[in-house]
Amino acid sequence: MTFAAPLEAKSIRFRARSFVAFTLTPEAPLDVWLEGLDHWIGNSPGYFAGRPVVLDLNTLKPDVAAIESLVGVLGLRGIRIYAIELDGHTALEPNLPPVLVGAKEATTDGLLPREARAEGFDKAEGKAPEQHADAGSAGKAGVGKVDASKAGDSEPQVEASGTLMIKAPIRSGQAIVHPHGDVIVLGSVASGSEIIAAGSIHVYGTLRGRASAGALGNRGARIFCRKNEAELLAVDGWYVTAEEMEGVSRGKPVQAFLDGDALRVSTLS
Repeated sequence: MTFAAPLEAKSIRFRARSFVAFTLTPEAPLDVWLEGLDHWIGNSPGYFAGRPVVLDLNTLKPDVAAIESLVGVLGLRGIRIYAIELDGHTALEPNLPPVLVGAKEATTDGLLPREARAEGFDKAEGKAPEQHADAGSAGKAGVGKVDASKAGDSEPQVEASGTLMIKAPIRSGQAIVHPHGDVIVLGSVASGSEIIAAGSIHVYGTLRGRASAGALGNRGARIFCRKNEAELLAVDGWYVTAEEMEGVSRGKPVQAFLDGDALRVSTLS
């Protein structure tokens, strides 16, 4: 008589993750909002490529058919919606992204519940449609990680103050995301690359890519660079494009900062 050896049962591990996602909040009239979105995409092609995007529909409050249409329209623009925020709904049709419940706004003061979102953020016309929101409410594993690629042969170094220092140039296609403070780049930033920082951004070489400072609601953040050839500069969601800076501050040392509800780019002497 033979006996089969008992099979060893393997446990399945479930882990909670929390991470920063972009939030799009459509407003009526929808055709005007889409026109503004097209302008943004035209000025910064590929901006949404590979990014997690949450669709906040609490302002528009569309029906299910309109949601299906909007998700499809955004998909044609290269924007893949991975979750939807809509109060009063716990689920939608199976062909639609899942409903996200309990998301919090990611700010420099921490994670704010929905009720506190409006207190620190303006929604005036002309502001970039992307707002950074924390998309994971089940846990915080991974929040403390700095999502930064290697720059050349040098590892990015996070100082005790929370500043991320990168000692080598940033190559095209790289994305540096630092939600804990300033970013300092000792080299240049190539076209097609991007820096996103909760604090200010300092580039001691030529800035040719995109730079977004104050990404979590810090209106006092600034962008400094030795030579401005940037594709886009943004502070707390307010932005200017390369076309808008042509003939004014291109090729010069500049700083970008918020002055009221406008982003100013001034030359440095």
